[in-house]
Amino acid sequence: MSNFKSDFLRELEARGFIHQLSDADGIDEAAAEKIVTGYIGFDATAPSLHVGSLVQIMMLRWLQKTGHKPIALMGGGTTRIGDPSFRDDARPLLTDEKIDENLAGIKAVFAKFLNFGNGKTDAVMVNNRDWLDDLRYIDFLRDYGRHFSVNRMLSFDSVKLRLEREQNLSFLEFNYMILQAYDFVELNRKHGCTLQMGGSDQWGNIVNGIELGRRTDGASLFGLTSPLLTTSSGAKMGKTAAGAVWLNEDMLSPYDYWQYWRNAEDADVGRFLKLFTELPLEEIKRLEKLKGAEMNEAKKILATEATAMAHGRAAAEKAAEAARTAFEEGAISADLPTVEIDAGAFDTGHGLLNALVEAGLCASTSDARRQIKGGAVRVNDVAVADERMVLHRQSLTGDGVVKLSLGKKKHVLLKPKA
Repeated sequence: MSNFKSDFLRELEARGFIHQLSDADGIDEAAAEKIVTGYIGFDATAPSLHVGSLVQIMMLRWLQKTGHKPIALMGGGTTRIGDPSFRDDARPLLTDEKIDENLAGIKAVFAKFLNFGNGKTDAVMVNNRDWLDDLRYIDFLRDYGRHFSVNRMLSFDSVKLRLEREQNLSFLEFNYMILQAYDFVELNRKHGCTLQMGGSDQWGNIVNGIELGRRTDGASLFGLTSPLLTTSSGAKMGKTAAGAVWLNEDMLSPYDYWQYWRNAEDADVGRFLKLFTELPLEEIKRLEKLKGAEMNEAKKILATEATAMAHGRAAAEKAAEAARTAFEEGAISADLPTVEIDAGAFDTGHGLLNALVEAGLCASTSDARRQIKGGAVRVNDVAVADERMVLHRQSLTGDGVVKLSLGKKKHVLLKPKA
C-alpha cells in the first residue's frame, strides 16, 4: 500500500480502483490540499450504460465523496465518430437523433450515483458536442493537430492491436484520440478540470490530453486509470449469455440486476464488494473470508448493496425478498420478471421450447432442448422431462401466470396479454 495523503487516493487504492497514475505525487498533493475537478467521458452508443461502465461511475462517486468535484462528460460529439480503442471493427455510425435519444437514457443513471448542483463539489454534466460541433476543422488542425505525432499515435496499443490484426482503422476513427485530448483542454479552460480518469484502455488518450494541455496552455494535468475488469473465469464485466447488464430499469429490471450480482463467482465477491458497494472495508474483509454455503450470504449482501446503488434501497430489498420467496419458499412472486405473450397462444397451445426462448431463459430452442434433457427446467416448480410439452390455459396458476424456471436461480413469469 502507498502512503497517500489524500482521502481520495487512499480510498481508491484500498478498493482496487487504481491501475496507472500519470503523476502519483502530484495528484495526491493536489487532492490533499484543495478541491480537484475530475472527469470521465461516456459515449452514447446505447440508450443505457451497463455494468462495464460501473467502475468509472464509482470512481466519480468516490471523487465526490472525498470532497472533490466530478464532471460526467457526455460524448455527444465523439459518439459521431466512435472510439476505436481495442475494437476489431468500426462502431456503426449513429444519427444525431439516435445519439440524443441515447444521451437522455444515460443521463438518468448518473443522478443515482452523483449529487448535481451549483455547489463547489456538486457534480456537473457537460456535452462535448457543445464545443466540437463549432470547430473549424482546418483551424483546429493547424492549432492542435501539429502537437500530435502520427508515429506516437501508431504506437498506442489501442491502435497497434487493430493494425496488427489487419482490421481497417478509418481516418475518421483515427481522429478520435485528438478530439478526446482536446476535450481535456476545453474542460480545463471552462471548468478548471485537472484530472481525467478512465479504464486502462484509455491510457493513451489520457496521456495525449495531458501533453496537449501542457503544450498549448502550460497546464498541469493528471491522469488516473482503473484496471480492465473481468470475472475470475475471464468473462467480460457487464455481459451475460442473456445480453448486457444494463443500468437503466427500463432495460433490465431491478430483480434481474440483483440476480446478476447474486450469481457472482465466489472468487469475485470480495473484489466486487470493494468496487461496487460502499460497505466499510473491515466488513468486506469479514465477508470475503466466508466459505461454502456461508458465501451465499455475502453474495446476497453484494446483490442488495449494488442494486441499492443503482435502483434505490426499496427496489433492492424488494428484489431480495422476491428472490427469497422464489428460491426458499418455491412460491410465485409478483416481483419476478414477467414476459407477456399473446393470450391466444394458451388457447391453441404454446410449445415449451419456444416459451423458454421468449422468456429469455434459453438462447435457442436447441439450447432449451438441452436444458430440458439435463433436468434444469421446471414449470410451476415441477421438473419437466418432455421437450414436446405444450402450455395451455390449464397451465396458468391461480395468479394467471406460468412460472418458468431454469436451474435454481433463474425464474420468469409468462403472462397472457390482456
